[in-house]
Amino acid sequence: MNKLSDELLIESYYKAKELELSYDFIQLIELELHRRSLEEYTEKVTLN
Repeated sequence: MNKLSDELLIESYYKAKELELSYDFIQLIELELHRRSLEEYTEKVTLN
């Protein structure tokens, strides 16, 4: 995921939510958003 720009990662997150992709995949994106301190773009961070 390091090769994705922040903008592309955020867009991918929203598209994955829109398409109702697997929970695990969405959580993986959320973890990366958190790692990059971009949690403000998530609807709800589902970190355990």
